Amino acid sequence: MTIGQRVSNWRYALATANPPPGVPLDGVTKWLVVTRAAVFSMTVTSGLIGGLLAVGADRSAVHYGYLALAIVGLVAAHAANNMINDYFDMEEGIDTDEYVRALYAPHPVLSGWLTKAQLRNSIIFVNAIDLVILLILTWARGPLVVVFALAGLFISVFYVAPPISLKKRGLGEPGVFLTWGPLMIGGTYFVATGTIPGWVFVASLPYAILVTTVLFGKHIDKIGPDAERGIRTMPVILGERNARLVASALMIAFYPIVIGSALVGWIGPWVALVVLAIPRLVQVLRQFSQPKPETAPNAYVGWPLWFVGGAFLHTRRAGATLIIGLLLNILVPVSLPWVS
Repeated sequence: MTIGQRVSNWRYALATANPPPGVPLDGVTKWLVVTRAAVFSMTVTSGLIGGLLAVGADRSAVHYGYLALAIVGLVAAHAANNMINDYFDMEEGIDTDEYVRALYAPHPVLSGWLTKAQLRNSIIFVNAIDLVILLILTWARGPLVVVFALAGLFISVFYVAPPISLKKRGLGEPGVFLTWGPLMIGGTYFVATGTIPGWVFVASLPYAILVTTVLFGKHIDKIGPDAERGIRTMPVILGERNARLVASALMIAFYPIVIGSALVGWIGPWVALVVLAIPRLVQVLRQFSQPKPETAPNAYVGWPLWFVGGAFLHTRRAGATLIIGLLLNILVPVSLPWVS
């Protein structure tokens, strides 16, 4: 297999969370799929938002090495979280060959790619990497780093693990909101600067809302099978139509929150570039306005998932425009005439 073919395989896996069909599986592609690296962009975005907020507030206080290490740690934690979900859902008898998880992409164990022990050992290995990063950052910034890390680890493990299993109690969505917002963005800011002003937690909320819509989309896609298994996700509690309406409202809410924050001077006006993601928003709102089709469209990858794909694409576009806006606030600072 040539380098070009391997790169093509990796790009396909990152775009679809699946290996390319009819092509020999290389090691990198395998682990990109096993860890579900296709969604790591959301974690990187949260880390970058925290870092850019720190640079924008006081670039002289930022330690870029610690910032980079924090983002690496977040991605590793996300990889471990995805594998933990697969491990415990399989242990609890939720993930089977007929359940949605094994239909939209290969399950690490059910597909035969890994044994249960190999998956467990992979989780331990990735968490060991995170532990080393945690020790370094705790030495550098103090015990508050441990608080952020343990809060994230609690949500990560007990999202699916008994006896708490947040997902089964309608608490998975709030858990994701807290993790990808205040914990990731606030934690990255703290690691970068050694301080954590309260406004950072407020600034973390818009992107946290977007990531929550992705989980909403996924749980809407699984609403029938989840209800049958007693998994009371938020969409199961709300009902399919109401869940689509709530997810749509959350996607819309991102824009007035960000733009309003710029208009009152809480953040630089370049973040108004998020309006460039509105065409994608309109497409996704149209998708969420109707029930899922009975059958997959031609050449569609990831079925039976449907709504999560649209929500993810919107989150990626809106998150990217927010990152660009925050970067421009640093590189080309401007102020609105009514903001003193």
